[in-house]
Amino acid sequence: MHLLQAVYQKSVILDEAILAHKFITKIYFKEVMEKKINQLHRVQKLMSNNGYCSRRKAEEIIQEGRVKVNGKPITIGDKATENDVITVDNKPIGKDRKVYYMLNKPTKCVTALTDEKYETVMEHIKVKERVFPVGRLDYFTSGLLLFTNDGDFANKIMHPSHEINKSYVVKMDKPLGEQDKKSFQKGIKLEDGRTSPARIKILGPQMVEITIHEGKNRIVRRMFEALGFKLLFLERVKIGKLDLGSLPTGKFKVLSKREIDLIFS
Repeated sequence: MHLLQAVYQKSVILDEAILAHKFITKIYFKEVMEKKINQLHRVQKLMSNNGYCSRRKAEEIIQEGRVKVNGKPITIGDKATENDVITVDNKPIGKDRKVYYMLNKPTKCVTALTDEKYETVMEHIKVKERVFPVGRLDYFTSGLLLFTNDGDFANKIMHPSHEINKSYVVKMDKPLGEQDKKSFQKGIKLEDGRTSPARIKILGPQMVEITIHEGKNRIVRRMFEALGFKLLFLERVKIGKLDLGSLPTGKFKVLSKREIDLIFS
């Protein structure tokens, strides 16, 4: 009888300890979430995180005077919390679930949300969420292009400090010489500075794969042109360890968590 009573008392104490732990954890989690929600961020970052547009595009919209926070016009550098109401052209921005897509971009379309003259990449990715391209590929460049409504994800890929590798298959008008290969490996002097060292893999007499982590405008074309080459074909085939695989040109797919992790592994 005494043994059963002792076991019962221990059970009660254990149950109370579990309940206390759950209560404390719940309060802690609530405090952490409240702190996160009330934390101040630059408005362009919140717009990007909420899937409205890229951070760069958000800055342009703010500079145009189209953005308000709680009904008050703002300028670049102003901050807000996730609880504040952000509007563009007096319309509140939504908060979509985070999504991630990969498009095999065809040539002869521009990487832009809209364009009055040319076909855009948005015409090849028909989804219900409001997404934007991560970085850009020029009009005549095809291949792997990511889309998301997750501003932090996009910034992590595009910002040079993260040094995410991007690989391209290039076909030139003449073979790459040994000295040319060394020039790529040392870095090539361009009008906006010397490039970081690139990795070169020979695929054929006039075809190579080049891997870089920089994202400057038309940088691959400019590197080859600086050495006297004319590009006949340029395709991005990989970001990090994520590759195009068998995705047909002009088609897109949803990225799985495993595929997203490949970008940063």
